[in-house]
Amino acid sequence: MLNTEIIEGNEPLRPDEVMLPVFREVEFSAGDGCTQVIENHGAQERFSLPRLMRAGVHPENAALAVAKGDSMMPVINDGATLGIDKGSRGIQDGKIFALDHGGMLRVKRLYRMPLGRMRVVSDNADEYPEEVYAVADPDAPKVIGRVFWVENFL
Repeated sequence: MLNTEIIEGNEPLRPDEVMLPVFREVEFSAGDGCTQVIENHGAQERFSLPRLMRAGVHPENAALAVAKGDSMMPVINDGATLGIDKGSRGIQDGKIFALDHGGMLRVKRLYRMPLGRMRVVSDNADEYPEEVYAVADPDAPKVIGRVFWVENFL
């Protein structure tokens, strides 16, 4: 049974719901192919407040995004909706995080390494090899927040 936490409809917000902003990639107006990850304040989705509380996420730290691609399959399908805790940016080994990597919205497992480095790992490791970055490197992915919820669609 699918446990849907995004609530559809135009009816007024119920006491057990909250509106969350949606992260997305946008192309710069110059049209040079560069993108930027933004929290789109215009786009919002209803979300279950009890689900946030169960995950220990404060509503002001929560946002949503849509996964693209198959790099995290079978855990996260292409098109899955993700709940992101922007208040949880410290790397926790093996947890899934949303990342801004040079304007691309990426979702990966992160692991801490010695000397200020991190491993960036896809669940679909056969097609997407592991990456290693120095956290302070300007080319390294920037952590947006920890993924606390995934809704996969068939």
